[in-house]
Amino acid sequence: MSRIQVQGHRTMVRDSSSNAIINTDKSAYQIHVQRIREARQSSNDLRNAVRDINNLKAEMFEIKSLLKQIVEK
Repeated sequence: MSRIQVQGHRTMVRDSSSNAIINTDKSAYQIHVQRIREARQSSNDLRNAVRDINNLKAEMFEIKSLLKQIVEK
């Protein structure tokens, strides 16, 4: 498998057997992977916060119902 430099792009090469363009910039790839990880973590954090808020709502509703029962007696 030989690679040919793509004209005008120092981090791009063309695979001569498959004609695929390959980005050889490893640091850009690492940055991309890190951004994906951060986006997933942010999404998980948001999902957990929403779950916590919903649990608090349910608990507040239960407390409110119990207080109403106490007041009615």
